[in-house]
Parts: sequence; C-alpha cells; structure tokens
Amino acid sequence: MTTITMARPRVRFWHLVFYILIAAGLYASWLRFSGGLGAVTNLSDAFPWGIWIGFDVLCGVGLAAGGFTLVATVHIFNIEKYKPILRPAVLTAFLGYLLVILALLFDLGRPDRIWHPLIMWNPRSVMFEVGWCVTLYTTVLFLEFLPAVFERLRWKVGLSWMRAISVPLMIAGVILSTLHQSSLGSLFLLVPHKLNALWYSPYLPLFFFTSAVAVGLAMTIFESWQSSKAFGRHLEAPLLNSLARVLAVVQSTYLAMRLMDLWNRRMFARLAEPGVETYLFLLEMGLMGLPLILLFQSRVRHNPRALYWAAIMVIFGFVTNRLNVSVTGIERAAGVSYFPKWTEIAVTLCIIAVGFGLFQLAVRRLPVFEEQEHAVGGKLVTARAA
Repeated sequence: MTTITMARPRVRFWHLVFYILIAAGLYASWLRFSGGLGAVTNLSDAFPWGIWIGFDVLCGVGLAAGGFTLVATVHIFNIEKYKPILRPAVLTAFLGYLLVILALLFDLGRPDRIWHPLIMWNPRSVMFEVGWCVTLYTTVLFLEFLPAVFERLRWKVGLSWMRAISVPLMIAGVILSTLHQSSLGSLFLLVPHKLNALWYSPYLPLFFFTSAVAVGLAMTIFESWQSSKAFGRHLEAPLLNSLARVLAVVQSTYLAMRLMDLWNRRMFARLAEPGVETYLFLLEMGLMGLPLILLFQSRVRHNPRALYWAAIMVIFGFVTNRLNVSVTGIERAAGVSYFPKWTEIAVTLCIIAVGFGLFQLAVRRLPVFEEQEHAVGGKLVTARAA
C-alpha cells in the first residue's frame, strides 16, 4: 500500500511577519477604540503628540512626496524619460496619504469628527489648511491613479475623460502638495519656546518642503529596487542613476540651508553640550550627510545596491529629523519623558504592513508599471507586470 504524503504549504518568513503585524495591530486597534487613547498610548496632557503624529503623519506625508515630485518632473517640466517610474510613485503617494488619514483616526480623541474641518472653517488655523490640502491632494492622487483602473477595465470613455482633465489636475496636485508639505513645518513655528533651538527655525516651512522633495526621490529609488526584487522586474538603473544625481543636489541644498541657519543663529556652540538632544541631532546630520557624500560618487550611483542603501540612509535621516522635531525637541520643555507603548508601535507597524500589502495587490491586479519589451526566443514580445 502506497502512502501519499501531502506537501504542506510553505509559509515565507516575511508573510509570517506580515500576519503577526496585522494581528498585533488589530488587537491594539480594539484596545484603542474600546478603551480610548489612555489604554494604548503613553500620551498625556503635557505631551499630547507622539509616534502617531511624529511618524505616521509627519513622516508619512513626507515619504509620499515622490508622487508630486515626479508628476512635476514629467508633466510640468516635460522630462519624459522619468515616465516609466511615474505611476508606481503616484500609487505609493496615494497609499501613503490614505494611511496618513487612517493614522489620524487613531490619534484623534474623537475620530468620528475628522470631517468637521471640511464644514467648520477656521482659516486662521494652520491645521485647517493642512487638513484641507491633505483631503484635496488625496483626491487628486486618486484621480491621477484612476487611469490604471480604467485601463484594467478597458473603459476608453473614462480614459478620455481623465486625459482631458489631466493637466489642470496635475498642476493642482503639485500646488496642494507644496502647500501642506511646508505647512507641516509652519505648525512648529507656533512653539518657539518649546521646541529645542537645534531644530526651531523661522525657516522650518522651507526645510520641511525641501527635505520632503529629497526623501520623495529617495523613496522612488527604494520602491523601484523593492519592486524589481518582489515582482521580478528589470531595474530602471539609468533612470535611478539620473534620479540619484538630482537627489544629491536637493539633499546638499537642504543640508547647506540647515547649516547656514545654525551658523546665523549661533547654535554650533550647543553641539558641545552633552545630552540626548545633541546626540540625536548628530545622528540626524550623519544619516543625511553620509549618503550625500556617496551620491556624488559616480561608482555609487552606477551600483544599484549601493544606491539603494544610500537611499535608505536618506529615508532614515528624514525620519530621524521628523521625530526629533516632533518628539525629542519638545520633551525637555514639556517636562516629561515620552516613549511609545508597544501598542502604539504595533499600530504603526500594522499600518506600514497594510501599505506594503495594498501596493502588492495593486501591482498584481492593475497595470502599474510601464509596458516593457523583452526578447523571448529571438522575438520582441510586449509584456505587462503580472
């Protein structure tokens, strides 16, 4: 008698990590909406903004900046060579903004009132402007990505409509994104006596906007690398090399402005003072300065793996800056020490996992990537990403 052994399905490591993060996030979500903010966070009246604002919102909005950067490059400045990586960047931006809105639902004490700024106007409030810009720009990103859905459905009428409104739509998107990327920096102009002088500056809106452009380019490189590995695609190495040169210029401009601002405000002497703020500031500068040195080297830009890790350092430098501004730089003035509970971290990691999952689902179901021609049996065959 022959015994047939059924092969068990192989669970990949990252799939297991994904399911664990989703499970932990769902449990933390249940605690948050059943027990309130106090049940899942270390927030207080003295320190009301934590990782859900510092990372999920301030970092999330910046990390999604690749969409408006590439839309402006391709459609406004008419640099068509970057078109093959435009749609993935728009998808990343759209998902990023959706997840930022999701994170706000967790952070707000009354998430059911998130729609109030849309009808209860307060034009003197920076948060009012940010709320409206984020809402409108998310709508614009949805419309910019909609042609991919129409192509999948083969709806020619819808595609013709989208082409008719594409130019004003893209111009509106660039304007809206520019406004709220800088406005997030304007929020911290309201607390000159609370934010540590290493990070407070009257130029914070300009710093936030410039760093968002830089990290948007870095995220495009990161997304292209990850997509090539996950979906077996050809890496657009020449485009990423060109993008890296732009990133090097933008990043150097940003760092030059930061250092000039510190010099003009005579803040360099503070770097000799021992303390957590000084150490984290130096870490931030190191994470931003080291990739800048690498990106100006041709051999690094032409090495996809080295370029990928340089982009990773730019991203981590950006995240460190945003957390320093929103958490580290305010702790001393608040008189409290804040570290997120594991449930706060679980929600954040769950949101990130959802973003990766949605991106993968969209790529597998929709024509996200440009059509590519590759040789099969000596013939040229047009193929889409599966």
